[in-house]
Order: sequence, then C-alpha cells, then structure tokens
Amino acid sequence: MPQAWFRFYGELNDFLPPSRRQKAFPHRFDLSAPVKDMIEGLGVPHPEVELILANGESVGFHYLVRDGDRISVFPVFESLDIGPLVRVRPAPLRHPRFVLDAHLGKLAAYLRLLGFDSIYRSDASDHELANLAGEGRILLTRDAGLLKHGSVTHGYYVRETEPRRQAAEVVRRFQLERWIEPFTRCLRCNGLLERLEGDPPPSIPAAVRQRHTEFWRCPGCGRHYWKGSHYRRMQEWVRAIR
Repeated sequence: MPQAWFRFYGELNDFLPPSRRQKAFPHRFDLSAPVKDMIEGLGVPHPEVELILANGESVGFHYLVRDGDRISVFPVFESLDIGPLVRVRPAPLRHPRFVLDAHLGKLAAYLRLLGFDSIYRSDASDHELANLAGEGRILLTRDAGLLKHGSVTHGYYVRETEPRRQAAEVVRRFQLERWIEPFTRCLRCNGLLERLEGDPPPSIPAAVRQRHTEFWRCPGCGRHYWKGSHYRRMQEWVRAIR
C-alpha cells in the first residue's frame, strides 16, 4: 500500500492524537488524493493551514500525494515572510467580521463589546454557519469538523474555554488591536448603537436617569445603554486587551 510521511508544525498539533504530535509519522492510502483531503482526514481543518511543503517544495491544496512523499504542514505565520512560496490560505479579509457557533455565545458578546461585527444564533445549523462564513466572515468555533466545510475560507478553532481569554486569543490571532472600537455595538443583537439626544425615555429607570446624563440605544432591538457600575471594569479590560 502507498505511504507518505506527514509532519505538522506549531498549533496544528492541537488537532492530532498525542502519538503523532511534533514528529513525522507514516500515513498509508489506497489511492492518490489531494493533500487537502489527506490533511483533513488526519484531523486538521484546512482554514488553519498556511503553507504545505511536499519533499521540500511549496505546493497547493490540490497537490496529489504520491507514494514516498514527505509532507510538511505549517500553521499561519504571524511575522515570518514566506515570500514567493504558495500560501494555501486566502488573503486576510479587509474588514474582520465574525460568525460564531452555538458554544461561543459569551465570546460573541465580548467581541461585540470590542466593536466587532459578530453574528451569533444559538439555533443556527452547521450549514447556516458555513454559508455565513462563505459570505466574507471568519468562522469561530469549538468544533473542528465544522471548519472542514468546503465553503469555509476563513476560520479558526478557539483553543481557550474561558470567554475573556477566548476574546484575547482571537484579538491576538487575527491582530485586531487597531480595529477595536469599544462600546459601539449592542451586546444582545450586534447592532450599532446610537447616542440619544435630549431627555432620556421613560423606559429607563428613574434612578438611572437621575445618576446618568449619557445614554445610547440600539435601533435594532431597542435596548438602552449607559455607563453603569461595570463600565470602568470593562474599560480596564479593553486596555488590557489592547
């Protein structure tokens, strides 16, 4: 049976069983297939891959793996310029927008707090999420299998489990510091907030109207916002993220 040797680098090892991490291992196959299919068959989603070398030569996802090949698979490079080599991942989106799976509702709220357009619906199917990702959004998920959907071009498997750490991870991974515009989106529905002029509406509690003079409203869901007791803590968190 034909056999190729695979070696995964960096955080791509997160998707492999311990026995295959940080070393080359053999992979047997019946028929030659595109390297993308073999990589995903071994558990690594294609949006996490930046560069593939076959016998030391840079190749794309459509390269047909042959008997005896040595395949090296690399994750996204944050600072290394790989120059003329074949980047298998599409260019970064001009404006970062996200869609999140059902496990990441709290992360969606934190990303909205930072000002990022983040779609989240707890009842969205995998097919709907993949379609939204295919419309120019980055899919964030804790389901590696979802990233293997063919229509997903930009996606990321979130490693952290605590929501604030997840937000810091996403900002770091996509280098979003310069895009942060805190307190501009509705945490509930993702709409852009509008500042209220004049007297605040009676729907805001009287005690709040007495203590505060600035109010914002989401035109989508009608929720109101003001700089409450938690505002200073959130400011400190945003500064730490930056």
